[in-house]
Amino acid sequence: MVIKKTIQILLFCVVGAVFYYSWLPDPSLSSESYIPKWLLNWSNYYYNLRTAIPFVAFGFLLEEYSDFNTRNRSIKNTIIIYLRNLAISATIVCIAEGGQFLIKNRNPDLMDVFFGILGSIVGGLGYHLINVLIYFKKIRNAK
Repeated sequence: MVIKKTIQILLFCVVGAVFYYSWLPDPSLSSESYIPKWLLNWSNYYYNLRTAIPFVAFGFLLEEYSDFNTRNRSIKNTIIIYLRNLAISATIVCIAEGGQFLIKNRNPDLMDVFFGILGSIVGGLGYHLINVLIYFKKIRNAK
């Protein structure tokens, strides 16, 4: 139960960070003095890629949360769960980008939506890859 609550808190933190940084009035993030200069330079150079980074974590955590909720079920349809999680990620990134319509000096970008969804796909696939590697290691050690 503690693991489930921890995953939920991490999911809310990632979503909160996505909304916070998406809705800042300055898209260059220069108003955020706690971010190191090298990271600001990187994020301004790779403008759309920086959208994908938190969604990698979000996709990973969402897959873990879904897997945690379906562990006791006898039948799990992984593809359906993965597509549902992808729809949740797409909704979050669309809300984050849509909110920029209301903020002066910000413009929503369709490529940010694409990179957010792509980041979520990478995070979800990374989760499943790690699970496959763990499974094969258990099989190899059982012999």
